[in-house]
Formats: sequence, C-alpha cells, structure tokens
Amino acid sequence: MTRTIHLSLDINRSRYELDVEPRVTLLDALREHLGLTGTKKGCDQGQCGACTVHVDGKRVLACLTLAAQAEGQQVTTIEGLSSDNGDLHPVQAAFLEQDAFQCGYCTPGQIMSAVALIGEGRAMTDDEIREAMAGNLCRCGAYNHIVAAVRQASEMVR
Repeated sequence: MTRTIHLSLDINRSRYELDVEPRVTLLDALREHLGLTGTKKGCDQGQCGACTVHVDGKRVLACLTLAAQAEGQQVTTIEGLSSDNGDLHPVQAAFLEQDAFQCGYCTPGQIMSAVALIGEGRAMTDDEIREAMAGNLCRCGAYNHIVAAVRQASEMVR
C-alpha cells in the first residue's frame, strides 16, 4: 500500500489541499495534482531552470523541491504573477515587448528567475543579468532578447 501525506499548499494566493506520496516534488504536485501546468518540466534534474518558481519570494527549482517542503510557505508560479485584474507583471510585459522567447518552453522559468533577481537588486547591468540568469537555459538562443527584457523590466520597477 502506498503511503500518502496530506498537504495544505498556499499557491498563487489560493490554498490547495492534496494527498500525495512523501517523495512527490513540488513540480509534480503543481502539474499533475493541481493542473498548474505553466511551470515546465525540462530536465527534471535541476539543470535547465524551466521549473523555476518562487517559495516565499525566493526562486527555487520545483523539480528538486519536495512538495512537503513548501507547506506553510507562499508559492508563486507563472500563473500567479499577473495582478488580480489580469494586468501582466512588468517582466511578462517586457518579455512580450522585447520578443524574448521563441518556442516559449523556457519562458515561464526565465520570467520567474527575472522577477526574483530584480527583487534581489541584481539586474543593474547586462553582465549581472547574464550571470544571475545563467541557471535558465534557452534552447532557441533568445538570450540577447531575454537580457533586454530583464533590463527593461528592471528599469520600470526602479
């Protein structure tokens, strides 16, 4: 018999109750148990950044975080970035304006990382942006547009 644990997760300003196996990752809880599929499963080994979400405002790789570790903390996914009235977050708007995506698979993780690094005050120069975003890979090579979008959003937020 498979053992499960009960979790109460606060995600995107809503509370979710679910029963999962103790080893279920936050990524799988989001995608498979809660239907929040904006967070992408890339390498599933913590190397590509596609699964980046915020836990209490800090970026984490959801594929390396157990769902149980997020209990009692605020989780924000790409679905939770826009305002309640549907206005895009400044980083989302900048990604659109700068055409900072091609296939779009990495975009949610890129945006979540960008929001966090801007909040950390680490998006002052293009070199700082590149360094801080190094954990998010883009197979299409849209890096120059991504840096431009992060720079634009950072200037808007300051």
